Parts: sequence; structure tokens; C-alpha cells
Amino acid sequence: MRIKEGFKLRTLCGEHIVVGEGINVVDFNKMLTLNDSAAWLWEQVQGRDFTSEDLVSLLTDKYDVSQERASADVDKLLLTWQQEGIVI
Repeated sequence: MRIKEGFKLRTLCGEHIVVGEGINVVDFNKMLTLNDSAAWLWEQVQGRDFTSEDLVSLLTDKYDVSQERASADVDKLLLTWQQEGIVI
């Protein structure tokens, strides 16, 4: 999968926010905020193809977290990203 073109991660008042840039992705009815680890993952994979296994590996390499916990967190994160239409 890949993050769709036109979505950017911005930091505003200490909050990590995904925003759509361009008329094709703008939806003023919702805003997606990410915690620090989700924002870090976004930065690691933006502009390239990735799998859920890639995200799990990134998490376990950077944070003191078990494979099972990282996998569950990635599943939840990707479900949100898919529901919001920001990954293909």
C-alpha cells in the first residue's frame, strides 16, 4: 500500500495532523490527528510502498514493544487510514 498523493502530515500546536492539499482531497468535515508513533510511521513510509509487516518492523526496531502489540497497533492504524481514504 501507499499513502495517497495530496495528503501531508503537519504539526500544529504540538498536534500531528493529516491534511489534504489540493481540491481533489479536501474534506472540511473531518481531520485526522496522529499520535507521535503514528506520525513517525507516516514519515518513514511517505512516498513509498509499504506493507503492514514493514510498519510492525519499524515499530519494534524503534520502540520497546512486542511483535504482538506492534501488530495489533498497526492493524488498528491501517484500518483508520483505510477508512479515511488516505492509503491505496
